[in-house]
Amino acid sequence: MSPSASSSGGKPLGATDLKRLHREWRRSTKLRLSMVLDGVQKPFNVGGLFRSAAAYRAETMWLVPPTPPPTERSVAKSALGCERLLDWHESESGPAAIAAAKTAGFVTVAIELTANAVPMFELELGSEVCLVLGHEERGVHASTLGVVDHVAYLPQLGKVGSLNVAQAGTLALYESARQIWTQSSGDSAGSP
Repeated sequence: MSPSASSSGGKPLGATDLKRLHREWRRSTKLRLSMVLDGVQKPFNVGGLFRSAAAYRAETMWLVPPTPPPTERSVAKSALGCERLLDWHESESGPAAIAAAKTAGFVTVAIELTANAVPMFELELGSEVCLVLGHEERGVHASTLGVVDHVAYLPQLGKVGSLNVAQAGTLALYESARQIWTQSSGDSAGSP
């Protein structure tokens, strides 16, 4: 039981209430998301990113080699069927994937630790965002970084210098949605 449920006397939501809660957020959130996986290599990270992307209603994912596709058994195992909830395409390169995302109307944001990166919360992302994530150790390819609209990082407080790519991608998806949710109170994309 969550602390708020026990302290307020409430009880955890049942399946019907949980579906209703998520349905209300879906209806009230005007946001288009997509992702480019620019060389994310580990199947469990790719599968985890498919699952997070589906949870945040991303519509498209571009996979840049050597990113394994969800047709690979080890990716499908961690994606838990979520790969069928969004369109995915294999792309020949990061710049080609970025071009496709921009053509589809997305602002592209690489999540990377570089000298020119800004904290993600400082960017005004808008309602059409494509998040770009790179290899677990080497990051986003330099050729891809050269064509994205923004480079951002996720500030951290502890002594660990970086996050797992699937965790970073999930936090970036949340930040994209959070910005829409916290826009001016008169906006129809606010809380349900």
